[in-house]
Amino acid sequence: MPWGHNVVLLDKLPGPETRRWYMAQAIENNWSRNSLVMQIENRLLERSGKAVSNFETHLSKPQSDLARESLKDPYRFDFLSLALDAQERDIENALIKHVTDFLLALGAGFAIVGQQVLLDVGGDEFFVDLLFYHVKLRCYVVIELKAGKFKPEHLGKLSFYLAAFDAQLKHPQDGPTIGLLLCKSKNEVVAEYALRDNNRPIGVAEYQLVESLPAELRTSLPSIEQIERELAG
Repeated sequence: MPWGHNVVLLDKLPGPETRRWYMAQAIENNWSRNSLVMQIENRLLERSGKAVSNFETHLSKPQSDLARESLKDPYRFDFLSLALDAQERDIENALIKHVTDFLLALGAGFAIVGQQVLLDVGGDEFFVDLLFYHVKLRCYVVIELKAGKFKPEHLGKLSFYLAAFDAQLKHPQDGPTIGLLLCKSKNEVVAEYALRDNNRPIGVAEYQLVESLPAELRTSLPSIEQIERELAG
């Protein structure tokens, strides 16, 4: 670890256990000093492994533990500069447009496969919002976006997608396809009950578009449109 990273750990974190955790993450993910500062300020440790899931029931160890730790709650998407009432397709398109920041928000191991990925099931066409492959878990990860509050019926559609990918795309050496439902808000108890009898490995987490940046920073940072105009010029 460079000395500058150690200074950040000492200045910004309270105790040795927390410092060791961020140190291990910085080494594993090859974070720059600025990336380390950003992850600390975004409280990565407090968010890691906090998504509601049923991984312990449907994945064997150690994959279930790794899958749980690979998900966060909430996810911070403030880099998109979208309003709180942004719709699902707007968020999806913005995430793909800023894919580098999106992958950083998701965490180590995620590789993007596609957006609006076509599924042909019995001649009927379905489109998955976002498809990833996790190189550590050795499995596909289907991400569905919901602009509103979590509802139990959301899991039915996602479970269908996971079953189709397991049948059509998964290699015999791949692990079961995992689903991640990202919603604007959720009731933890409702999500836990909805996942209890679901037969596919799924995590449910919230996303935040602007809350993680202080108001004074949000107003001072350039918008996506301003940046695009500067680049075009």
